[in-house]
Amino acid sequence: MADTQNVEEKLYNRADIVNFMGLTESATTFNRMTGFTDNGKSLNAETYERRYVDEKSSRKDVTGYATEIAYTLDRYANNDVHDLIANVHDKEQTGVIVPIVAVNFNEKGTTDGTFKARKRKYSVLPDSDGDGTDAYQYSGAFGANGDLEEGIATSNDSWKTCTFTPNTSSGE
Repeated sequence: MADTQNVEEKLYNRADIVNFMGLTESATTFNRMTGFTDNGKSLNAETYERRYVDEKSSRKDVTGYATEIAYTLDRYANNDVHDLIANVHDKEQTGVIVPIVAVNFNEKGTTDGTFKARKRKYSVLPDSDGDGTDAYQYSGAFGANGDLEEGIATSNDSWKTCTFTPNTSSGE
């Protein structure tokens, strides 16, 4: 059995799990999502619940997920991610799908300078804009629109952008 009594715990800092967005559905480079005041993920588990006649309590199984990432951003000029989201809001666009890579800087990848990451395509689901008294804000959610891929993220510009390499089928 592993000795867990002498292991120093380290608190995950929110700033160590960072999202990067592709500006097109087929993007291979992903821009860091800066200026967001909310970017929390809700799994929204879908369940099958039933109660059998010979049991006193019901059972519940997870059958799927309707994952969403809520967003609120302070609108900045010269920010390609903000421009894309603002256009969806301002022009009331439909059908906009973007890939998002979540990089976990707490979990090193297979080689130096790489980190574990997850990628998924999301639909942009605008909600409101104009909130805030100091900064013009946009809010909404990114709704899952495809399967989750696990892999490795790399960067050659100090993590302003990243690239994503999916794990091989051997389960790296």
